[in-house]
Amino acid sequence: MSNVDSTLEERGKRYGTFSGHAEITQMLKAVIKNYLELRHKVLEPDHMECLDMICHKIGRIINGDPNYVENYRDIAGYATLVMNRLLETNGATDVDVIRKRRDDGIWVEEKQ
Repeated sequence: MSNVDSTLEERGKRYGTFSGHAEITQMLKAVIKNYLELRHKVLEPDHMECLDMICHKIGRIINGDPNYVENYRDIAGYATLVMNRLLETNGATDVDVIRKRRDDGIWVEEKQ
């Protein structure tokens, strides 16, 4: 058995069949795309990649081992990457705070 075959066999045991995973993941992505189009929204590339990767991990959870902690850790990681970028973005919003950059480059928080 080649290295590729053994890797695929190992991954199949953890994540289920590739075709099953692909079906779930593509359906999740289609829902997101559909609702973005209905709302005439265009997201930043990192927003979209984050959502794509979260769909990928959800597909692995549904199709394979739902107790594999790494999938959940990865979901949190992708969301954290976007959150960290937004925390440095002019106009980013939070439940209580809008962050704005003054002309001198200093970040200020305004209560909503």
